[in-house]
Amino acid sequence: MIFPGLLQMHCERFICILRILGTTLFGVSLLLGISAAYIVGYQFIQTDNYYFSFGLYGAILASHLVIQSLFAFLEHRKMKRSLETPIKLNKTVALCIAAYQEDPDYLRKCLLSVKRLTYPGIKVIMVIDGNSEDDVYMMDIFSEIMGRDKSATYVWRNNFHQRGPDESEESHKESMQHVTQLVLSNKSVCIMQKWGGKREVMYTAFKALGRSVDYVQVGIKSPPSLPRKTCLQRKQSGIFINSMHLSYGQVCDSDTMLDPASSVEMVKVLEEDPMVGGVGGDVQILNKYDSWISFLSSVRYWMAFNIERACQSYFGCVQCISGPLGMYRNSLLHEFVEDWYNQEFMGSQCSFGDDRHLTNRVLSLGYATKYTARSKCLTETPIEYLRWLNQQTRWSKSYFREWLYNAMWFHKHHLWMTYEAVITGFFPFFLIATVIQLFYRGKLWNILLFLLTVQLVGLIKSSFASCLRGNIVMVFMSLYSVLYMSSLLPAKMFAIATINKAGWGTSGRKTIVVNFIGLIPVSIWFTILLGGVIFTIYKESKKPFSESKQTVLIIGTILYACYWVMLLTLYLALITKCGRRKKEQHYDMVLDV
Repeated sequence: MIFPGLLQMHCERFICILRILGTTLFGVSLLLGISAAYIVGYQFIQTDNYYFSFGLYGAILASHLVIQSLFAFLEHRKMKRSLETPIKLNKTVALCIAAYQEDPDYLRKCLLSVKRLTYPGIKVIMVIDGNSEDDVYMMDIFSEIMGRDKSATYVWRNNFHQRGPDESEESHKESMQHVTQLVLSNKSVCIMQKWGGKREVMYTAFKALGRSVDYVQVGIKSPPSLPRKTCLQRKQSGIFINSMHLSYGQVCDSDTMLDPASSVEMVKVLEEDPMVGGVGGDVQILNKYDSWISFLSSVRYWMAFNIERACQSYFGCVQCISGPLGMYRNSLLHEFVEDWYNQEFMGSQCSFGDDRHLTNRVLSLGYATKYTARSKCLTETPIEYLRWLNQQTRWSKSYFREWLYNAMWFHKHHLWMTYEAVITGFFPFFLIATVIQLFYRGKLWNILLFLLTVQLVGLIKSSFASCLRGNIVMVFMSLYSVLYMSSLLPAKMFAIATINKAGWGTSGRKTIVVNFIGLIPVSIWFTILLGGVIFTIYKESKKPFSESKQTVLIIGTILYACYWVMLLTLYLALITKCGRRKKEQHYDMVLDV
């Protein structure tokens, strides 16, 4: 006799095996199909002398962009309909602000935005990663803004994994109990703890919270990182909740300004579907007019969140709930908090990529992850090229590392998760092969055609984004493609080559440390491309130019030059003028375009 429960268990296991085989076969077939299309190079359309052509591989990429944009559009329509969804604000929410060597002005702006949050009864806890005299100014700012008579402060000599100097095990336990009680019994709390890094601070929060709450909102923005055994170089982020029966906890970085409705909108998404394990919001750039790097980052952020993650959200598989603004179910967090804290990769304990791994842990349990553009925040981004490059390299490391972890759970989610992981994960390799091939074919037109194609694809994507956003500013997204090709692409390869190294990153915002390591892959990349240009010029000089070839080169050069003249003129006319006007004004996220 087979018991019904046992039969159901066997059926579920069988279905799971089928899903694993199915998604694996789908992913491998997709990769092999794309590789075959690329290698064979079948062309649908081509002109004489191959001046223009459109092949199968290009059609696959074009189809991906169209499909991705379509589902992003549909998801935004669903978000607009959510305005009509009634919600009872009867869940308790806590907000944690992560602080590490923060710029005093950014910290004040962050705390002032917290005071404007519309969610009733929200609790606020700021966690400072460091307890030296140099860190006290952040605690003073917290007390000043939140009210000295309405907030509690505590300087902790240690943390959950490191005892203070000359501290016994018993006194360490007592201090942990004190921190837990402080978190649970106060509405506004600021804690300075021993320098340990992001995961240490977040672990402290989870342990202090326990299972007394239902939801935790998390905001982790990747700071500088080192392995925990050398944690004196690491910056923290935190998640802290308070109240004995807290339904939601919200966390942000101290360089983040929250929209007044940010908490309400994320609570709404979690309340609508019990199988949604986490939700992220729309992260915009606070200092986008400070430099060309920060401005291009701002349009890239909008594209990443409102096209790419909106599309993923349609299928319930957002692969990274970004650090500055996210919310999770606390019951899920406590199922993997120990494994998450002790994450290792290739024998080394992981330090960066906390937000991406946190998202992957939720996905590993079979829960959906969502994105809502109705929850917004503003955050600081690097304004110097080197700091931006190091940040992107660090993010790329965590992306490729988490891609491998994410692949183990493809079978628990929609096939789109597998499809997009294959497309985006392998695209940089195909692109590098294409660039090198075109630069070393010995034809100037191939190089010029590549440059024109990069900007054309960028213009098409940015034009759609401009329509979706309703603002022409997104047309500058096409400029970001140059930054991607020249810097981010080699940075991704360098990230893979040094994926197990965590000894460098961006610095705190009070003191900026310049790091030149990121220039290594860029220099190598430019050397490779320069070699291709020199080789092409040499080959072209060996034979005379035909009249048709000269005509095509002249027209292509004129078109490329016109593109740059038009975009740079528009940038100088609109963006620099807008930047001067808004620099001294209060920044309103609701009106931000």
